Amino acid sequence: MLKKEKVLFIVNELERLYPKTPVPLDHKDPYTLLIAVLLSAQSTDIGVNKITPILFEKADNPYDMVKLTVNQIRNIIKPVGLSPMKSKGIYGLSKILIEKFNGKVPNDIEALESLPSVGHKTASVVVSQAFGTPSFPVDTHIHRLMFRWGLSSGKNVVQTEKDAKRLFPKSLWNKLHLQIIFYGRERSPARAWNINNDPITLKVGRKSVLNKYYK
Repeated sequence: MLKKEKVLFIVNELERLYPKTPVPLDHKDPYTLLIAVLLSAQSTDIGVNKITPILFEKADNPYDMVKLTVNQIRNIIKPVGLSPMKSKGIYGLSKILIEKFNGKVPNDIEALESLPSVGHKTASVVVSQAFGTPSFPVDTHIHRLMFRWGLSSGKNVVQTEKDAKRLFPKSLWNKLHLQIIFYGRERSPARAWNINNDPITLKVGRKSVLNKYYK
């Protein structure tokens, strides 16, 4: 199957399965989304959604956040893991948002990446989901599926993002990256994978992946 045919099948199948793509992380504005995405690193969306209401009750904007100490933030977010780094990042980026951006989250990937604890994926998620700017954040699910589907080499997430942006129409990026994440979680996980519940890989999967599964 040609890549163009694969892409068309994938887009149509994902739209059939996931016509609606709610943002998995609870938030009310760009700032609360930024904090939620930062917290989600090496954690689950469910875990983050349990913690953010507690944190945002005390501080849901940078001005209130810097009134807390790093230790106070750390104690609240401890259940999601990596709390020492994340608490410093939350406090530090809140301070910079006040000092350099008038307390507003910038709609610019490079500006976001300049903030403490904000990497490329986090910045991409924020511009995509908070501002509607076309972006294709690559998480572990997307990285895995782009390889399984024979659309990327699987070498690294940088290459996977380049391939995704090259193959899929820009107008679909913001919705499509969420659809692939939902699909990966529900139908094509890294572990306990049942290919009979994975119609896309069954149809377009690279031969080496399918052969390994059926061994």
